Amino acid sequence: MTDPTTAALPDTSNNLLADLRLKFKSGSEKAQLQIIPELVSAGDEGLEVLMEFLAQGRSSPASCVDGKAYQALLSASSKAATEFLQTYFPKGILPLHSERSIDYTQIQQLLAAQDFQAADRLTLQKLCELAGATAVKRKWLYFTEVENFPITDLQTINSLWFVYSEGRFGFSVQREIWLSLGKNWEKLWPKIGWKAGNNWTRYPNEFTWNLTAPRGHLPLSNQLRGVRVISSLLSHPAWSSSSDGAKKGE
Repeated sequence: MTDPTTAALPDTSNNLLADLRLKFKSGSEKAQLQIIPELVSAGDEGLEVLMEFLAQGRSSPASCVDGKAYQALLSASSKAATEFLQTYFPKGILPLHSERSIDYTQIQQLLAAQDFQAADRLTLQKLCELAGATAVKRKWLYFTEVENFPITDLQTINSLWFVYSEGRFGFSVQREIWLSLGKNWEKLWPKIGWKAGNNWTRYPNEFTWNLTAPRGHLPLSNQLRGVRVISSLLSHPAWSSSSDGAKKGE
């Protein structure tokens, strides 16, 4: 027999979930990013909210919220979440456009899993692939090669870094900081954690391979040969040809 006192009590868990759902759907991007872990903690019903959110936005450019929602579902121990991702996003939430038939699938997988160190290494490899066989062999870039990179490919790589880092990483983020500092390289290096005083940050152990890193910390560019390569990257037409989309990493 049901205890009438118990039966009269409000369903607190359902009320909390309904409140979270409402806040998530109507909140700012910052608020949504903060609510996602709470939805994950709510179990299967919270994951359903994230699945609904991703399904509804499939025709739009992916945002940082999409990226974090996808990462949450990817890491959840949920059969329903796994089946949902395999059905709708088998390679990730971002389309991988390339003018030179470069496959960026593995970068997407590594960034979705927040393996930023491996993604950084692979990013350089893919940039060398863009530059051609000679660059692949030497494993580094000339600034003249960067100047000839297709806009589409740079925007794809940038979007992957931006969307899967909650907007903290990517060439467009580095460019934004660089411009805000008057294109002053000596101010940029400490700002993004590549230099402390007169000492360059040593690869790999002194770099921060997670989201606690300074904004713009990743992906890396080797400064041993000067600033011409990174200057070409940050000055590339990719960031001005579709102004808002490129700047936001979309």
